[in-house]
Amino acid sequence: MTNERTVPLLPCASIVDIEAFYGVVGFRTTYKQRRPNACVGVQREDLQLQFFEIAGFDPEQSYGSCLVLTADIEGLHGAFAAGMRAAYGKVLVSGTPRMTRPRARKNADGLGGFSVIDPGGNWIRVFRDAAIAPMPATTPMPAGRLAKALANAVVQADSRGSVGQAVRILDSALARPQADDDPVEQVEVLVYRAELAMVLHDPAAAAEMLTRAKSVTLTEDESERAASAFDNAAELAAALR
Repeated sequence: MTNERTVPLLPCASIVDIEAFYGVVGFRTTYKQRRPNACVGVQREDLQLQFFEIAGFDPEQSYGSCLVLTADIEGLHGAFAAGMRAAYGKVLVSGTPRMTRPRARKNADGLGGFSVIDPGGNWIRVFRDAAIAPMPATTPMPAGRLAKALANAVVQADSRGSVGQAVRILDSALARPQADDDPVEQVEVLVYRAELAMVLHDPAAAAEMLTRAKSVTLTEDESERAASAFDNAAELAAALR
């Protein structure tokens, strides 16, 4: 049999908050009821989600999650980010709700992905659909010491939600600088460490890491390679204001 569809049904504390947030990132409401059980359905193109309300539900304790496979993670992330900027004046990178940036995932064969953590504490995990947009066969694994630390930290924080463990990995790597460290990798580690500091509600540490990233000496070629990291740094700096 073909043409089946699966729609995730996820918990939340308030369908009002869920409806408002998903409206910000471009979803329309397809269904809503208050009785006998409060629930709401939202849809953005082919992406459909449904939510049910639980009295006294704590989003911080949620195990709700689902996978979204797409050929264009950058486009979807950009659309969500634009909606957040329009509604909140910034991309939400800390608290609940929030959104991570697209990054290659070591624990997903290097596929790029990002996560949206919605007001219900649900992790909407967006990954590149390898069947539609396969990765190059020769995708290199992280080579440098700092790149390996970054890859391990991304697994802990962006995939598992273990932000504290990710911080320990990065702090350990940054505490032992080596002469042959790649300056671009150093920038990337510092910027990601700043992002994690914001998730942990530590703006002072975030600002310190961003300052350190700006102070790394780079060649013209290295500056080009670090452009994405500096774009992220600018977003984080704006969120700190």
